Amino acid sequence: QVQLVESGGGLVQPGGSLRLSCVASGRIFRIHSMGWYRQAPGNQRELVETIISDGHTNDADSAKGRSTTSSDNAKNMVYLQINSLKPEDTAVYYCTAVVVYRTTHFPLSGAFWGPGTKVTVSS
Repeated sequence: QVQLVESGGGLVQPGGSLRLSCVASGRIFRIHSMGWYRQAPGNQRELVETIISDGHTNDADSAKGRSTTSSDNAKNMVYLQINSLKPEDTAVYYCTAVVVYRTTHFPLSGAFWGPGTKVTVSS
C-alpha cells in the first residue's frame, strides 16, 4: 500500500540541530497530511508537528519555536528541523502520513507510520 521511511537520526550534542527526512512511496493517490511524532523511553508517543497539504501545521508545545516541519509535495517528502536540541528531545522519531491510496477497485484512505529513527541528544 504505502511505505514511509525516515532518515537523519543520530547522536547530537545539546544545543545542536538536526534535520530528519521522510519519504512516502507506494500506491499513493493523494497525501492529505504528513508529520512527526516521537516516543521517548518509558513515555507514550506524542505529537511533534504535522503539516496538511494546504500548508497548515499542527504542532505541540514541547518543540514549538524550536522545530519546523516542511514538505515537498512533488517528492512525497516531509522534513523536520529541530534546533537548540535538549536531552529531553531524545526519542525515536516517527514519520506519519494520512494518504489516499489506490486499490484494485477504488481509492481508500489510511494512516501510515514509518519504522522510526532514533535521535539521542547527549554530550
